[in-house]
Amino acid sequence: MEVDQVVPLPRLPRVAVCGGTHGNELSGVYLVRELLKLQREVMKKEQEEDSKPALVLLVLSNPRAMQQCRRYVDTDLNRCFTHATLNGPLSDMAPYEIIRSRELNALLGPKGSPEAVDLVCDLHNTTANMGLCFIGYSDCDWICLHIFRHLQREMPDTPMRFLHFDVSNKESYSLDSLGKHGFAMEIGPQPHGVVRSNIYTAMKVGVQHMLDWIRLFNSGNVFEGGFVDVFTMVKHIDYPRDSETRNITAAIHPCLQDRDFCLLHPEDPLFQTFSGETVRYKGTEPLYPFFINECAYYEKGIALSLARKRCITIPAIRVKGGSLGVFRDVRDMRL
Repeated sequence: MEVDQVVPLPRLPRVAVCGGTHGNELSGVYLVRELLKLQREVMKKEQEEDSKPALVLLVLSNPRAMQQCRRYVDTDLNRCFTHATLNGPLSDMAPYEIIRSRELNALLGPKGSPEAVDLVCDLHNTTANMGLCFIGYSDCDWICLHIFRHLQREMPDTPMRFLHFDVSNKESYSLDSLGKHGFAMEIGPQPHGVVRSNIYTAMKVGVQHMLDWIRLFNSGNVFEGGFVDVFTMVKHIDYPRDSETRNITAAIHPCLQDRDFCLLHPEDPLFQTFSGETVRYKGTEPLYPFFINECAYYEKGIALSLARKRCITIPAIRVKGGSLGVFRDVRDMRL
């Protein structure tokens, strides 16, 4: 793909911003609540002016988990959006999140259909020192990559990376996979169950820049091509464990803690056992660690994940056909 080749892409008339998929990741919860309040004010003004309705769908994804300030009630909602889970048989005893995933699929999808919303941005927090990350299933979704590049330019003081999970559409498991385009916006570090002003503000600014970009795209602007560094997930690494009890026997090594996206070389310190020994990385190539010591991943058997970085060429893009006209909801919902 040539940088200067202009690729026409369909407009994005319907956008969803979701928070609370994990009920204790509070930046997204409070931001969507704030957006809902602003949207009600905008819609009231539009009704008074006999204008068209809002085009941004705001969703609080897991209300029960939010009420309890827990990641989930029965099972992780953000693993419930595979084709098999959404379309399999549903029993009377189905976990709450399985039921909720089908409600969200009806609202935002159906997944993979022409009726699906054009873009889903799902808001998340991590306890890991990852800055602001986009997480997506494609390294050639030009819409998502251009939005990411726009945020990089507009937020130069915020560490920002694009994470790629190479998973097929049928096996993609997270809420953002319901849209024609989609990504998770993951920001940390922030402890679960609390909200930090700086992290909330970074998310708020990032969402506003995303909405601004969509307005510009739908209005007919041409976006130049360029290059984006993409981190493709290679593998997960679990903690060392006792062979009988399966309890962990080590913690992330102090030399690695908080060094997300800093290159990890073979024989670098990886873990420090509870008896004081150093466990070293035995991989055959340097890779980039991320989600280091993520609180929510202890139950999943993941101490950290490793990625390979490469530079992706993205083409220039513009909206196919004429502009959409006034994207009133995005224009007026200033945060």
